[in-house]
Amino acid sequence: MAADKSIHDHITQLIAEEHELRAKLGRGEISADEENARLKELEVALDQSWDLLRQRQARRDAGENPDDAQVRSADVVENYLE
Repeated sequence: MAADKSIHDHITQLIAEEHELRAKLGRGEISADEENARLKELEVALDQSWDLLRQRQARRDAGENPDDAQVRSADVVENYLE
């Protein structure tokens, strides 16, 4: 469960950074291009983190070790079929 908490903490940090980027843009401290570039990176990191949590839960549900879950590449998590 400790690993899940650290993943949740990481998600919280990424969301806080997202909010700070928007605030910086509003204050004119960064350009829209800078904000957009970093937001894309944050979105990928968030998708990877949420995917890792889902993998860990699926492993738990299957009676497997959740610690065997691995962060998947951006290509994988960004190209899931819905």
